[in-house]
Amino acid sequence: MKRSGDRADYRKAVGILRRERRGMTAADLAAAAALPLSSARELLSQAADEFRGRLRVTESSEILYDFPRGFTSRYRSLGARFGRFMDGFVSVSLKCLSWAFKAWILVMLVGYFAIFMLIALAALVLSMAGGSSGSNSRSRNSSAGGVFLASRIFDLIIRLWFYSELTRAMDGSYQRSAPRRRGKPLHKAVFSFVFGEKDPNEGADAAEKRALIARLGACRGIISLPEYMAVTGLGPQEAEQGILAFCAEFGGFPEATDEGTIVYRFQDILLRAATAETAKAESATSRAAAEATAGTAAAWGPPRQRRVFSSNSKSMNVWFGIINSVNLLVGAYFSSQALGVGIIRTAEQLQAAPKLYGITYYLASHVFDNPYPVILAGLGFVPLLFSAFFWLIPALRSARLKSENRAIEKRNLRKSGFRVIWERPRGVRTADLAAASPGSPEKEREKIITEMGSYSQPDVEVDDRGTVYNFTELEREKKALESGRAAVNPEDFKIGKVIFDSE
Repeated sequence: MKRSGDRADYRKAVGILRRERRGMTAADLAAAAALPLSSARELLSQAADEFRGRLRVTESSEILYDFPRGFTSRYRSLGARFGRFMDGFVSVSLKCLSWAFKAWILVMLVGYFAIFMLIALAALVLSMAGGSSGSNSRSRNSSAGGVFLASRIFDLIIRLWFYSELTRAMDGSYQRSAPRRRGKPLHKAVFSFVFGEKDPNEGADAAEKRALIARLGACRGIISLPEYMAVTGLGPQEAEQGILAFCAEFGGFPEATDEGTIVYRFQDILLRAATAETAKAESATSRAAAEATAGTAAAWGPPRQRRVFSSNSKSMNVWFGIINSVNLLVGAYFSSQALGVGIIRTAEQLQAAPKLYGITYYLASHVFDNPYPVILAGLGFVPLLFSAFFWLIPALRSARLKSENRAIEKRNLRKSGFRVIWERPRGVRTADLAAASPGSPEKEREKIITEMGSYSQPDVEVDDRGTVYNFTELEREKKALESGRAAVNPEDFKIGKVIFDSE
């Protein structure tokens, strides 16, 4: 959090930038605001992040900060605040709706199981009673068929609702001596089908920052934009805004090399990273080893993981689909029968009604004075609405997951492709990107080269093996970056011995 003096300096710097339409260098701002040059650099980085500033290099290799998009804050404007409010409101609302629907699912699972059990049991008892009182063979055969049908319905419900480790344990085909695996609780499996699993990339941004900080520690606190692109997988425009935000967060600032290349220096991060062990590793005798370490795959950060629809087995999700289909059919049946038959007032109407509807109406009449609205809503409309949401939420989530996974794959491909180009700017072929990202489409690999080409235009050659891309300017930038790193003396950032302890 900024101190009050820092906030006042920042407001003062922004006011000066508003008046200066042609842009300013750090030295200009330091002179105009009477601030130290280091403070001016930090304030300019913060302003460039907040107001989407643009960096330009002058002929004298100075960084000129320009704000062509005006001074509408990304964080403090009315639109930005309203956007954050709406994001929070939508997030909280979705969580509340999610918990409410989860509770509704549990009520439906337990409540409808009990109701269906009672209906099946009643059908079984009434069929047996009809069979014992029947006088002719046709009646006995019909009753026996009713008993068989009711018993099969009863057995089907048992298998549907208790299909889990319980039924498997009672199955004689499993060896008793085999170790029993504990399955996922039923309610968690249902929630996984409807709402999915936790986002595996929830901590990816933090891991990305740790990779950047570790890389800066190994690369003497200096990084370039294409390097940042290779770590984050962002395109040139997104990466430019991202690295400015990273500068504002970790005290970095851009500067121009003698060759006119923009690099980003993070002295504070280097100071924190330069412990006695890293300073020793950065000595002249082991410098090559440290630079090799910076080129390992771990230094570029882990790729992002694809999201899965559910952690359930495919067969378990099929069973949930069957159960929901039963709810859908039951709801449709009782809705249509309740609307078609209506209220039953006499025994003749009860005898003429469809059997299942009549039995249900007869049973409900012993509990409710008027069972009609209970059947219409409780067994009709509610299961229909529940089934609709039970299908709609996974369907929408599946479509969203496809879009998210495409974005994740694209970002991972950018990450691996940018890294290949940065490590070897000359002689780049699309096959090299395929080796770094197996299975990637040719069209997507060409887009990676195009995106890097929008930052540094390559020279294109064609030989007997195909098209070759030579990023000559990128190679020059890489050499300038290595020269800048070589000029940094690690001893200047070495943490000395403790000379005072508050305790």
